[in-house]
Amino acid sequence: MDFEFNEEEKALADMVRKFAQKELAPNYAKWDREEKFPHELNKKMGELGLIGATVSSEKGGMGASHVSEGIITEETSRGDCSLTMSTFVVGHLIASILEQGSETIREKFLAPFLAGDSLPAFCLTEPGCGTDAAAMRTSAVKKGSSYILNGEKSGITAMMDADIALIFAKTDPEAGARGVSCFVVPTDYPGVTCQSYADMGCRAIVRGSIFMEDVEIPDDFLVGEEGNGFIMGMQGFDISRILLALEAIAPAMVSLEETIAYTKERNAFGRPLATFEGVSFPIVEHVSILEAVRLLCYKGLWLRDNGKSTSQIAGMIKWMAPRFSTNAIRDCLVLHGHYGYTQEFPFEQRLRDVMAVEIADGTSQVSKLVAMREIFGREYLPYNYRNK
Repeated sequence: MDFEFNEEEKALADMVRKFAQKELAPNYAKWDREEKFPHELNKKMGELGLIGATVSSEKGGMGASHVSEGIITEETSRGDCSLTMSTFVVGHLIASILEQGSETIREKFLAPFLAGDSLPAFCLTEPGCGTDAAAMRTSAVKKGSSYILNGEKSGITAMMDADIALIFAKTDPEAGARGVSCFVVPTDYPGVTCQSYADMGCRAIVRGSIFMEDVEIPDDFLVGEEGNGFIMGMQGFDISRILLALEAIAPAMVSLEETIAYTKERNAFGRPLATFEGVSFPIVEHVSILEAVRLLCYKGLWLRDNGKSTSQIAGMIKWMAPRFSTNAIRDCLVLHGHYGYTQEFPFEQRLRDVMAVEIADGTSQVSKLVAMREIFGREYLPYNYRNK
């Protein structure tokens, strides 16, 4: 049992941290205020091979481990935890699916995405169904060598900047989850329109809805086989939820580091704030809890790299990480006094951004259901249990 990164992983962490501190952190607030996605930074990350890092080298990726993908996510989130959600968390979901597509899919859509030349959106949720995604109403009807798509997807990260949308639609309405297929839809196709949201956080990656009215796409834009879309999507969540947890923990840890330094320098009643237990003890509690959750994250990624299930850990840390991270950031804000409440400090933005993690890729309640399924057994899930 080894709790230390190897030399290659340490070098990766050092490189990504330096990149994040130089390129991301200085513009974190600016992109939020302007609600502007930094496409030029996405391109740089693509050039560094950071996007879709676990995609095999034969298909254009780095062929990196999931632990390495976690390192990339954590270190970039120290600089900008908002950008991370689209580039690496959503990026993992999309890359893992496009990698399973045909050669046409990989050349036309996966390669530009990995290079940072294209921004994709993962479109599963609908206005009438989020948690119960198998109840979706978006349809895809085969017509000769094409598919005709109709429907609406909502709450989509980076929807307003996306070049392509990964759309999950019913090809067999009577088959439930087994009737869901996955398609790539360029957002500039006729019949596609998008509408933005005014969110409280993660405002640089503007969320929105996508509407499809008789959108015709070639049949080779189907990813994998008909009826396999829901399974592909769910498989990706076991990792994306862990990456989301690291995305939440990183800005909380940075906030704690900044607050520790501040309380050492700021004096009250003739001594540093850090000497007061009412100040230091809460910080110790936050560091302790977050370090424990962080270790669970890397255990989960290590399990996947070793071919083992990550479902239980993913469910556990997905509700824990945003809850404990927002608690920590809030206390850091308060410990900085009235200055901490201003936009001159990054705490309010981090707090807004990390709160989004509690909803993304399944709410905290859904995450607990996932963990419950693994701990108690599928037959005890509330929607499976029947009174005899």
